[in-house]
Amino acid sequence: MNSALESRKSPNKQPSSRGWTAAAPVLRLRELPVFIALSVLVIVTYLINPLFLSAQGVKDLLLNATIVMILAVGQTLLIITRNIDLSVGSILGLVAFGTGSIFAAMPDIPIIAVFVIGMAFGVVLGAVNGILVTVAKVPALVITLGTLYVFRGLNNAWAGGKQYFAGDRPDAFGALSVDTFLGFPIITLVAVVVVIAVALYMSGTRPGRDLYAIGSDPDAATAFGIKVSKRVLLAFLANGALAGLAGVLYASRFNSVGATTGTGMELTVIAAAVVGGVAIFGGSGSVTGAALGALLLTTITSSLTAVRVDKFWQQAIVGILILAAIIIDRVASLRTAKKLRISEARNV
Repeated sequence: MNSALESRKSPNKQPSSRGWTAAAPVLRLRELPVFIALSVLVIVTYLINPLFLSAQGVKDLLLNATIVMILAVGQTLLIITRNIDLSVGSILGLVAFGTGSIFAAMPDIPIIAVFVIGMAFGVVLGAVNGILVTVAKVPALVITLGTLYVFRGLNNAWAGGKQYFAGDRPDAFGALSVDTFLGFPIITLVAVVVVIAVALYMSGTRPGRDLYAIGSDPDAATAFGIKVSKRVLLAFLANGALAGLAGVLYASRFNSVGATTGTGMELTVIAAAVVGGVAIFGGSGSVTGAALGALLLTTITSSLTAVRVDKFWQQAIVGILILAAIIIDRVASLRTAKKLRISEARNV
């Protein structure tokens, strides 16, 4: 009788176990907490101020996140390899002012050509960082801190007190940040395409997976035959290209570009990547998480403004998020390492 009862009960337990097993990969996603935090933030803000999710409000949220999303994708490629680029704001500023200069000199130039020139300019600036890091073997933090000021100085010398305004560019170029497709701003769709393309590259190609191997253990990656310097240089080039793309889109999005364009943006970009689950110590994270982190940070600013919270608290909350993300990542890494040691001890 007891065995019969047990056999009847056991089928009821199996589906539950299978359900948890199926859900486990989703629950372990590093991006899940970011998505939950973003959802809660949007819902709470909407309940306080319903205009927050009006058609124009949603459009503004997406536009505000677009530039940071693209920059965060490029930054993620570097952070995963245990590198960083503090000069992305300066690269964006140079390319944005260069975009204004191109339209001032050649008003009839095709817009696609401006994008190509801007991204090529970004690649050149990214190559400067990449070559100094990989050839001179100087830490990326030191190199890019220096080029941050070098590139900013070049922009100051080039621009001086001059600014290019919305009226100096073709209407079709400015329309990229005004026109929508299926309710999404055109430049936001560009950012989404970038995120998807890079995410597929990172997960579906050998060079993309090599970046994770380099970040996890550079020496082991070298021993395994991975060309570490080449991969890191390519990551800097890709980051430069994306910063160039962001610079062109910035010139379309905002009313003016000048010597100070992009100042301080590098900190927001790094924060977006870290908050989005990219490990600051390298080896893990995703560009999808970085994009969500960018959306979360810009949404925090917008939501706190919508509920009329002082700007100081906006910055404080962002700082708390960064600290929390780093601490949680570090604790998770230590727990994983402990479990690995216990497992190895048992196998011995």
